Amino acid sequence: MGVDRPFVQAIRRELADWRLWAARAVVIAVAALAGLTIVGFTWLTERALSAFFSLRAGAWWLPLLLTPACAAVVVWLVRRFAPGAAGSGIPQVIAALDSSVDGRSRGLFVSMRLAVAKVMMTSLGLFGGLSLGREGPSVQIAAGVMLWAKRWLPRRSAVTEHGLLVAGGAAGVAAAFNTPLAGVMFAIEGLSRAPEHRNSGLIIAGIVLAGLVAVSVYGPGNYFGSIQVLQIGWSAVLPGFAIAISAGVLGGLFAKLLVQSLSGQTATAVQRFRAARPVWFAAGCGFAVALIGVATNGSTFGSGYAYTRGLLAGEEVSPGSFVFFKMLTTWLSSWSGVSGGIFAPALAIGASLGNDIGWLLNYPHAPTMIALGMVGFLAGSTQTPLTSFIIVMEMVDGHAMVLSLMACSLVASGISRTFTRPLYVALAEVQLTRLPTEPKKKEPPQGLQT
Repeated sequence: MGVDRPFVQAIRRELADWRLWAARAVVIAVAALAGLTIVGFTWLTERALSAFFSLRAGAWWLPLLLTPACAAVVVWLVRRFAPGAAGSGIPQVIAALDSSVDGRSRGLFVSMRLAVAKVMMTSLGLFGGLSLGREGPSVQIAAGVMLWAKRWLPRRSAVTEHGLLVAGGAAGVAAAFNTPLAGVMFAIEGLSRAPEHRNSGLIIAGIVLAGLVAVSVYGPGNYFGSIQVLQIGWSAVLPGFAIAISAGVLGGLFAKLLVQSLSGQTATAVQRFRAARPVWFAAGCGFAVALIGVATNGSTFGSGYAYTRGLLAGEEVSPGSFVFFKMLTTWLSSWSGVSGGIFAPALAIGASLGNDIGWLLNYPHAPTMIALGMVGFLAGSTQTPLTSFIIVMEMVDGHAMVLSLMACSLVASGISRTFTRPLYVALAEVQLTRLPTEPKKKEPPQGLQT
């Protein structure tokens, strides 16, 4: 039996193009480096937050000094040395992918220098107990590492900066959550509106590899363990529907508040003070976060991962006020202008919301409602329903709840869209205002025209 001639020719062309293989090797190697970077970043942020709680255990009043001081220092350093490192990091990556941004301006949003600054500033913010997440920063950090690979690619390589940014941003999600599949979905849903078909396989391989690097370090276990889900029957319909609606409304309002405050759409006296005295404003926000944290016995400090894990394990009590206070501290932390995201706090808020509604409606299995609350509020606040559904499903090993999680995520995201535009898209437009404008040519005086 003869070998198909076109097939042989295709194999020869594939093997003969050294540039293709060199580009693949660079992308795969740097994707592994991006995954290791996020692993190190995760370790550093966890140590920083652990140090904060250790200090707080020795002196309950210390956050009243430490939290505002850390917020002020972070904002001063960011504004002085790395303006692009402020905030979540996801809007910066979306802005860098915009068609109006050229190669020279891309460094305003994503670069290796900003990645290093993001690592240090987010860790310092968590050392101060601010209500921040590390997942949004992980997107910008990994994208910066991947974009750095451009200099090592052979000339006329088919791998573009756009592809590297998509791969890096999604690799950040995969490694941060220990969920490779969520990284691939985030690349499709959250970053790339027009994926590059020619290199899509290579990009996905890089994303999955970064996630697998995290899995190899952390182990194959789920971040929040494995919840034992009872068979979901008709008794779960009412509480599940209530959670989806509540999470959509609260998530939409929360996202709208973030957009309005971070974009400066409302010309209030507070916004004017924020623009004129950003460091003092950050210190004020940090002091408010510290007051709330002290009043809630520390439950609202930090990312909220430990609180969510304890709630799922039945080791944590969820007071009815936690949802409100955690939303407030997360908003204040973001509004202060420090480096940090909202993914982890959103999961904690959603977990508490689901637990409260399950208790009010007398549903016997709390972990089921907690998981629905997590996916509902995350989807409602970020308006990325498929990514949210996959993240929560993988983090709690909730494969038995696939349809319930997906339905809750889609309903909450749909309701949220009636309140506001997608959070990260709106904030990316704010980032684009930082682009340099071309100076206008001065018209010669009328009497000097020739």
